[in-house]
Amino acid sequence: MEILNHSVVLARRPDGNPVEEDFRVESAPLPLLGEGEFLCKNHFVSLDAGFRKWMNEGSGDEVLPAMAIGEPVMGLVLSEVVDSLNGDYPVGTWLMARFAWQEYSVSDGSDFIAVLPGNLEFPPSAYMGVLGDTGMSAYFGMTELGQPQPGETVLISGAGGGVGSIAGQISKMRGAYTVGIVGSEDKARWITEELGYDAAVIRGDDLAAWIASACPDGVDLFFDNVGGTLLEAAISAMNHRGRLVLCGAVSGYGDEEPAPGPSNMFEVVTRELSIQGFMTHFRHERYDEAREQLATWLREGKLVSPEHRLQGIDNVARAYADLFAGRNFGKTVVEL
Repeated sequence: MEILNHSVVLARRPDGNPVEEDFRVESAPLPLLGEGEFLCKNHFVSLDAGFRKWMNEGSGDEVLPAMAIGEPVMGLVLSEVVDSLNGDYPVGTWLMARFAWQEYSVSDGSDFIAVLPGNLEFPPSAYMGVLGDTGMSAYFGMTELGQPQPGETVLISGAGGGVGSIAGQISKMRGAYTVGIVGSEDKARWITEELGYDAAVIRGDDLAAWIASACPDGVDLFFDNVGGTLLEAAISAMNHRGRLVLCGAVSGYGDEEPAPGPSNMFEVVTRELSIQGFMTHFRHERYDEAREQLATWLREGKLVSPEHRLQGIDNVARAYADLFAGRNFGKTVVEL
């Protein structure tokens, strides 16, 4: 019996933040496997703001080509190998992979793929969130680059999102006073009451004054998921020889032209600040290390894994639009 594969394709290039109408669902028969290929059933789609960048025309780079109109949208998925002509990926293998937003994917192994443990100890969606690229971004950004210390003040933008919700918890485990920047009063309450943040700043007018009020001793470490004018405000709040770790720049993903950068870069000089950007997939060889430490914290009850989940491929576009509209709390996934 012929199996139809349903895919979310890019219907048009988003203008600013994505909306549901930028995408549509199409179906096509599954192709026959060629030599060295394997077929995956995708169980979960991870909705990540960073992939918005490659929806712009001419946005291709060494990470991904620009996404084509009418073609399946690329992203991260949790997959199970269900048929294989590739000895490296036998049937039953679970993967976190950069495939398309579709129910089934065919690969020859050249895609970005992380093989998961043989027996999944935690619910599968956790391997898209706290035990996937999301949690690993927080892990590497905090433990390797930021290295918060007891008594320091840590400021995190996008604190109510998938990465920020984990980064804040790691900061608290390290003994730092932790402040999150969010977009609404509901998220401010959520990160303080549910995630243990010490204080929250609501993004809006006079952000610098609000940061100064929430961080009276200045900021020692800024973990940034947003960029733009928010990054500018944080630079002016930094203590001497403070550290800035740049994980994302969601404020500029929807712009055809580069988002305005901070206008106060000379303060980086006068305050002797260190700034480092990073991408988690360049630490692919350390995924097992990161996943085991994050899993240990889950087992010990030191870490919670907040998740915003929808069901069905027809809801992928809605979930992605909700992510940019700030309606989602924690990691956003769709179960297929």
